[in-house]
Amino acid sequence: MIEIQFYDPTGNTEVSQPHAPRPVSLQGKRIGFLTNEEWQAYFALPALKSQIEADFPGAEVLAVDAFPKNNAEIKSDRVAELVRDSGVDAVIIGNAA
Repeated sequence: MIEIQFYDPTGNTEVSQPHAPRPVSLQGKRIGFLTNEEWQAYFALPALKSQIEADFPGAEVLAVDAFPKNNAEIKSDRVAELVRDSGVDAVIIGNAA
């Protein structure tokens, strides 16, 4: 008789570091992007930038390439320091693939 084992993926994940608080509005905020350049980020993020600028004319939206891109770069301490030192109020991270 063949025995088949199944993995049960349900369970809990302990959150050790919560996400940063979300701004109430993007009006008057300085906003940056981090991207790993996955699926259609080259199209989606510039479109999102344009939409934010249209919806929140007082927002300063940095260029999509203001910070280094790709998975190896965006998780580095160097990029975290660049983001921190840039004075952004919010960062939009990638688009899911």
